[in-house]
Amino acid sequence: MDLAYDDLGPKTSESPVLLVHGHPFDRSMWRPQAEYLAGRGHRVVTPDLRGFGKSPGGGTKTGLDVFAADLVRLADHLRLETFVLGGLSMGGQIVMQLVADHPGRVKALLLADTFPGLDTPEARQARLDTADRITEEGMHDYAEELLPKMISKSTRETRPDVEAHVRRMMRDAPKEGAAAALRGRAERPDYTEGLTKVEVPTLVVVGSEDEFTPVADARSIHRKTRGSTLVVIEGAGHLPNLERETEFDEALSTFLKSSGATP
Repeated sequence: MDLAYDDLGPKTSESPVLLVHGHPFDRSMWRPQAEYLAGRGHRVVTPDLRGFGKSPGGGTKTGLDVFAADLVRLADHLRLETFVLGGLSMGGQIVMQLVADHPGRVKALLLADTFPGLDTPEARQARLDTADRITEEGMHDYAEELLPKMISKSTRETRPDVEAHVRRMMRDAPKEGAAAALRGRAERPDYTEGLTKVEVPTLVVVGSEDEFTPVADARSIHRKTRGSTLVVIEGAGHLPNLERETEFDEALSTFLKSSGATP
């Protein structure tokens, strides 16, 4: 699997950062953070996951373990023995899967607007039904329905650039890849207890207005993960890294410094 990716910043950086996008997005989701951190001396790798963006897909179901294995192969290809690993939403769940499978590879963690537990039976079925729907109908209507829940009301009112970017990513997501990820995600394991075994510095971030993974979920992750730091981004929804990029970037930069992940 040859993933498409951006690789910014100096290749000599001692603490490269690998950032994993959510569903149904692509690597441009992390562009503000990649440019910000690269400008401060970090090497930042942002891939398109299998079946998203410009990365090829394949099959009707992609498990989170498959996404995690793809990322490890990419890290091996780039000769990243250890790295800071971050993910948002589904990306955060892939991060939790990767840490469980390859704990020695990760120097520090970013878990943004994500949820470690299992879906309810109703939510699981909704993922499967949505996968079938977008396979048949495409992404347009799904994206329009999802958009008001992805970003906060204030973001929609004041940041038309962010709204346009999020809409474009969702509409342009390949329907087959998006559907395969939904089916795989419906069968993911429970990562909750795995958080108690995390032994690296961890930053937990959430938008105060997040409807999908609310602040209560982030607080739960924070309690489970020893020595973690919790940051709530006021006024942001499910995508605080785009909605309030300055606050998000500052929180991430402060965390990297405090965790010893210097460029």
